[in-house]
Amino acid sequence: FRGNTGVEEACEMYTRAANMFKIAKNWSAAGNAFCQAAKLHMQLQSKHDSATSFVDAGNAYKKADPQEAINCLNAAIYIYTDMVRSCTGSSWTDALVRDARCFCPQAIAHYEQAADYYKGEESNRQVVFVKDSANKCLLKVAAYAAQLEQYQKAIEIYEQVGTNTMDNPLLKYSAKEYFFKAALCHFIVDELNAKLALEKYEEMFPAFTDSRECKLLKKLLEAHEEQNCEAYTEAVKEFDSISRLDQWLTTMLLRIKKSIQGEGDGDLK
Repeated sequence: FRGNTGVEEACEMYTRAANMFKIAKNWSAAGNAFCQAAKLHMQLQSKHDSATSFVDAGNAYKKADPQEAINCLNAAIYIYTDMVRSCTGSSWTDALVRDARCFCPQAIAHYEQAADYYKGEESNRQVVFVKDSANKCLLKVAAYAAQLEQYQKAIEIYEQVGTNTMDNPLLKYSAKEYFFKAALCHFIVDELNAKLALEKYEEMFPAFTDSRECKLLKKLLEAHEEQNCEAYTEAVKEFDSISRLDQWLTTMLLRIKKSIQGEGDGDLK
């Protein structure tokens, strides 16, 4: 192509073709077209547009070629990493957070990287926003880590975020949720660990004691100690009737329940 105008036109044509391939559900062709657009955007020194096109390519490829999807997301991460040196805001990091969640092991690394970048931007005037964004990234890491049975990693993050938020008038309500999740991770590893952790969280954050989460934990610990599967299930059902369990909590509670002797169907109902 001669001159920037020709390259810009080519970018537009590749992007248009990619979107048409998406409509036709030809995901490999769509991914390839987005990749070509990304490379041309780099020729134009348009790093943000290039990274965006690589993310679009990854989202298309994940329906046909998971490894190519990972390669495209990694390319986007590389560009975002380069951009951080001159970036004064958080918009690029938001894109990273939004689009790097396709595959658990890779998502953990991407969210950790995004959290680190947010922390590095604390000199920004929007310090509260930046810290909140960093916490959201870390919580994603903790959730994925627990699903992958990396419980110590999850515990450390939940405790860290819980401690950071419990003294904040706007965020302290959420601290009980983080301590609750940390305790569940402890519980899966060892019942005694969970008891000690629960005592620590109550001492650190007295408001946790009166929460429904803390009361549930105590009932579950008692049921587990007595190896009473029915009591365990009843406590979970009672909690669920008021606060619906999400998929993550359901998974963790089932893992704990399976350690009760004589547990049968692996259900919480």
